[in-house]
Amino acid sequence: MGAIPLEEISDVSVLARDVFKHLLTVLIPIFLPLVVVGLAANIAQIGFELHAEPMKISFAKLNPISGLKKLISIKALVELGKSLVKICFVGLIAFLVVRNEMTMFPSLMQQEVGEILNVIGNVAFKICFFVCLALIILAVLDYIYQRWQFERNMMMTKQEVRDERKQSEGDPKIKARIRSMQIKMARQRMMEAVPEADVVITNPTHLAVAIKFDGEKMLAPRVLAKGAGFIAEHIKEIAKQHDVPIVEDKPLAQAMYRMVEIGEYIPVELYRAVAEILAYVYRLKGRYNRA
Repeated sequence: MGAIPLEEISDVSVLARDVFKHLLTVLIPIFLPLVVVGLAANIAQIGFELHAEPMKISFAKLNPISGLKKLISIKALVELGKSLVKICFVGLIAFLVVRNEMTMFPSLMQQEVGEILNVIGNVAFKICFFVCLALIILAVLDYIYQRWQFERNMMMTKQEVRDERKQSEGDPKIKARIRSMQIKMARQRMMEAVPEADVVITNPTHLAVAIKFDGEKMLAPRVLAKGAGFIAEHIKEIAKQHDVPIVEDKPLAQAMYRMVEIGEYIPVELYRAVAEILAYVYRLKGRYNRA
């Protein structure tokens, strides 16, 4: 095989240089705005920042085990699948564009260099246009997927919700335990006050209200204890053990149980009924003392 003449080598070099210049002339107006838009979008999101940290040498990044873990993770596989889909999609777009233009390629053999460069430039422009359009569509779909994945990752499981509620509001079991202890202590203090009562007014079986009146210290009779069912029976047992009179008055017992809380004074509308019972109790105590 003989050597290629220098004239032909020179012509090929000139043709390659012209083709390269023409391609740059066609492609730069397309890619330069894309680069500018990409940089502007990045700066708009996180601001303009320069970091030297990624350029530092890190031997941890050279660890093959950690690198292998990243490669076989579910997230890495998903990203790999997305990249393959993007490459196939973009490649298919470019192939379809070139296939539609292949009918004119044989006729280029008879055209001048300028016409060939013009056709190549038009085909390259079409490829870039449709590829950019495809990338925009992929970017929109990827944004939707990333948004969905972000919201999914931000969603807490039921156990996480319960744990957060425990941390913010306290453990419901502990709160219930504390509440139970408070109720028990309040009931114990209430029972300890029953022996100080002047009288216990009953329903007769379902309700019991213990009241006390001291004309020198109190403005009106006050409820020391009250209860229904088992608590009412317990109040009556303590009253019997300490010789506290027990008087049956169903309407008055129901009214005081409903209207007056423990430690409160009885309302004005019950003064008359309570005064009659206290007077009766004082008369009984006076007879007993005289006896």
